[in-house]
Amino acid sequence: MTVESAVLPATPLEREASLLASVPTGLLVGGQWVDASDGGTFDVRDPATGEVLATLASATSEDAVAALEAACAAQASWARTAPRVRAEILRRAFDLVTARSEDFALLMTLEMGKPLAEARGEVAYGAEFLRWFSEETVRNYGRFLTTPEGKNRILVQHKPVGPCLLITPWNFPLAMATRKVAPAVAAGCTMVLKPAKLTPLTSQLFAQTMMEAGLPAGVLNVVSSSSASGISGPLLKDSRLRKVSFTGSTPVGKRLMTEASRHVLRTSMELGGNAPFIVFEDADLDKAVEGAIAAKMRNMGEACTAANRFLVQESVAQEFTRKFAAAMGALATGRGTDPASQVGPLIDDSAREDVHALVRAAIDAGAVALVGGAHVDGPGYFYQPTVLADVPNNAEILNQEIFGPVAPVTTFSTEQDAIQLANASEYGLAAYLYSRDFNRLLRVAEQIEFGMVGFNAGIISNAAAPFGGVKQSGLGREGGSEGIAEYTTTQYIGIADPYEN
Repeated sequence: MTVESAVLPATPLEREASLLASVPTGLLVGGQWVDASDGGTFDVRDPATGEVLATLASATSEDAVAALEAACAAQASWARTAPRVRAEILRRAFDLVTARSEDFALLMTLEMGKPLAEARGEVAYGAEFLRWFSEETVRNYGRFLTTPEGKNRILVQHKPVGPCLLITPWNFPLAMATRKVAPAVAAGCTMVLKPAKLTPLTSQLFAQTMMEAGLPAGVLNVVSSSSASGISGPLLKDSRLRKVSFTGSTPVGKRLMTEASRHVLRTSMELGGNAPFIVFEDADLDKAVEGAIAAKMRNMGEACTAANRFLVQESVAQEFTRKFAAAMGALATGRGTDPASQVGPLIDDSAREDVHALVRAAIDAGAVALVGGAHVDGPGYFYQPTVLADVPNNAEILNQEIFGPVAPVTTFSTEQDAIQLANASEYGLAAYLYSRDFNRLLRVAEQIEFGMVGFNAGIISNAAAPFGGVKQSGLGREGGSEGIAEYTTTQYIGIADPYEN
């Protein structure tokens, strides 16, 4: 299959069928697409309908080890590959993904549910990691200097850490893969990629695109599987693995870190979030509502950076909440392929029930649903965009990552109250602040415990910026100049005084 899009089929359903038929369904091991060693498979379903989209090979523990062996076999030659060569592969991959943006967008909409407009945005965002790290590849600087006493010399170089296990989540099928694969390629590391079982199709197509861009066999191996532990378990026990990068829930991240301690693996953990969206009384409320919709409803709220708690100063709380509820209530739900759709389904029925349970518990505790608060009738896993007012500060919905289109609103009186409420969480990934007073924004940003903060902005993720959190939201950074450092190890070489014979 070539990466150029063919002539489009006559109908949308034919277009979907043609695209799905083009996606590899096997495991990528050593540059070859192969069946699972035991012949096992699993189904990928459309969350908008519940229907099966495709059936993929389900990797076993033996397949995972075979993928690691392929990565280990390729590691030495890949590490010696010229940075410019690695950079050009990433740049070609960027061009190829961009050329097939409609294919990638539709595939994500089918397997994850997000509206096509959002999926197109993810393609642009995800592809940018390929371009960004193609540029960073040749700027992986070391340093050379004289020791302070003026005798010996110090040489510092950054070497690839080695074979990596990359575990991606279901909510951003392309961007989470490119955000991990691109810096690993740039640094000279080989990889075993384990996509989420709910949305593996995009990773399958992306891996094929990377090979078409010229990535050598064995550098990237893909082991889609119905069993996450069946893949991670044996690999984390294998002393040849050098790093694990995981994006997902905090409980799973903790388990992986425990297993990684066996061989003291390098770890990057992008875990849960509980983002506060703080609106001060001097904020532009119309812009705050616009930012709230962006921060809450990106990906139907199924994002670790999604605004989870809306903290609004008492004097403007009623006006903000009224405008926010009206904007949320105006959003149209529907299958992501429908041009009118602004809100797609949640990923599965279990996720929808978890969201609804949080809503019902909040209402039982005294909150009021100004809009939404229920399932959407019909097929698929849709939930109404919801705004809850008068949410008690001890409500469980303020402590849990909602991962759905639900916005609980509570109030505060002073700046220090807002800071205290924002920090009253074990998570510290993203936060959003709205105020016209820049000094206030700086003061609050310095006092809240979050890895990323948006000033009057509801979307802040960017390939050129370091993405990551503090506390139980994880460790390490992805993106920015910091991203490539996560895939390198520092070596110091001491050199004798060149003036001594």
